[in-house]
Amino acid sequence: MNTRVLDGQVVLVTGAAAGVGRGVAVAMARAGAVVGIGVRRPEAAADVADEVRDAGGTPVLLRCDVTNTAQSADAIGQLVAEHGRLDALVHNAVSNRSSEPTDFENASLDLWEEHASVTVRATWRLAVQAHAHLKVTQGAYLLMTSPAGIEGSAPLPFYSAVKAAQRGFVRALAREWGPDGIRVNSIAPLAISPALENLKATDPERVARIEGLVPLGRLGDPGTDIGPPSVFLCSQEARYVTGQTLVVSGGRFTSL
Repeated sequence: MNTRVLDGQVVLVTGAAAGVGRGVAVAMARAGAVVGIGVRRPEAAADVADEVRDAGGTPVLLRCDVTNTAQSADAIGQLVAEHGRLDALVHNAVSNRSSEPTDFENASLDLWEEHASVTVRATWRLAVQAHAHLKVTQGAYLLMTSPAGIEGSAPLPFYSAVKAAQRGFVRALAREWGPDGIRVNSIAPLAISPALENLKATDPERVARIEGLVPLGRLGDPGTDIGPPSVFLCSQEARYVTGQTLVVSGGRFTSL
């Protein structure tokens, strides 16, 4: 596959400050894209912009709190105004409380609203805001879901629920937007995250047990393991792929 499959294309990645979002943004840059780095605090993400630039892409730092309707619309508008198009939108942002364990009996409405706002409502809102631009470019809308949204997670019921909802959006939007030439897919990754990095520092044995469940023997790297499949699904190499969820887990979830 041509490694510069996104030359001349413009991609917005939400939640691009760290973890999977950052890795995907850098992978898009390696593929030649102009990369909109959607973050809540652009002033704190200058290092991400540098990494995108070093990888061969053109970075555009954007203030994009996905729970704020005006901010996400402005981020898309600024990217299109500066570069004339939008070819793909990758919605990766998740709640900072996504790994906060709870059970249904003791779960709070506040925790539910946090999850729903960042994941479910933002998925819908970004779709509405990006649709007209993606229709022009015959582009792609890619959601980062989770294996938890497919198999469920007892300690993370709200996270599981909103990630499952994203898969429903993918299927519905793929059908609705197919006539417009827009492809809609999702990736369910198992990858190193800031939360797992912290856990590795405090409880390395637990992380080793998690890695032991992966047939390939390790957790995925956001940039080199999750990034390339994301590039593929946003490129014309995947022009006949829509409505799908790709599980990228090193074989950990072979039954999903």
